[in-house]
Amino acid sequence: MIIDRISFALAHSGKVVETAIRQVLAEQGLKLSHAHVLGLLADRERLSQQALIEELRVDPSVLVTLLNVLEGDGLVARRRDPSDRRRHVVEISERGTALVVQVDRAVQAAEVELFGGLDEQELATLRRLLDRVKGARTDACAD
Repeated sequence: MIIDRISFALAHSGKVVETAIRQVLAEQGLKLSHAHVLGLLADRERLSQQALIEELRVDPSVLVTLLNVLEGDGLVARRRDPSDRRRHVVEISERGTALVVQVDRAVQAAEVELFGGLDEQELATLRRLLDRVKGARTDACAD
């Protein structure tokens, strides 16, 4: 039966997790797409707009819309790249970094609630399996 399929279980579990994450983000005034951009910038400090487009796999107009909101809220800054004036780089602000820390704590708390029934080894296994599924999917899309 379809409800016994792992894809169905993952889709349902994914919805539960996504709902919890969206709620946490909404409490901070963020959408999932905003948090994704901020997370990337928090990890890498600065990225070119082109690198963000490639990483997020979005149309340039979508990225500009996201960055307009984030920049308007003082969470990121766009600047011309000093080494190549044709490129723009995006940097996370101190305020953006502080917000990422807050969001990370809230997401971590939500994960404890969602995955509290799993021990560390089970969580590590789940992460590895999901990374493999994601990798296989990415490879299939590239073909």
